Amino acid sequence: MQRPVKITARDFTLTEPVEIQIREKVAGLESYFDRITGCEVVVEGAVRHHHRGGPFRVRITLPRGELEVNRHAAEDLAVAIRDAFDAARRRLEDHVRELRRQVKAHEEAARGQVKKLDAKEGFGFLETPEGDEIYFHRNSVLPPGFERLKIGTEVRFVPEMGERGPQASTLEIVRPRHERRAT
Repeated sequence: MQRPVKITARDFTLTEPVEIQIREKVAGLESYFDRITGCEVVVEGAVRHHHRGGPFRVRITLPRGELEVNRHAAEDLAVAIRDAFDAARRRLEDHVRELRRQVKAHEEAARGQVKKLDAKEGFGFLETPEGDEIYFHRNSVLPPGFERLKIGTEVRFVPEMGERGPQASTLEIVRPRHERRAT
């Protein structure tokens, strides 16, 4: 990295072990893309929860539009950092595939409906028209985001093979036609 990692804490003080953890996570991102020239990590603590410490938000920015991961919030600081860097790694891997022109051209995204949803843990399962059950994580959901999902919500997604079987990537809520015209 050409420039030092910039770590900023807002509304609370980061401990040295947390700063070390963040620097190690940034170094881990470099293993996916060795041309990272700099990185800025902003960790925000909520003012209204000083007695408990959370929720925490983490924003990671790499220069030249390579990556920005924003608003990964969790009550636990370690979880917020882990989730933000996991999302950053996935986005950086996608960026590298695009640079190498290894991005697959998908004819049409698969469709399904939300079958199970665990809002607290941030994951769920889709059911395809064929009856297959596909796992998804909150970080795979495109805006307007995971919080808008309900059982029965129709979605489009890109299927891929994960470590434990099929999973959904780039999950997008399909709005009914009458909603599309109204916006």
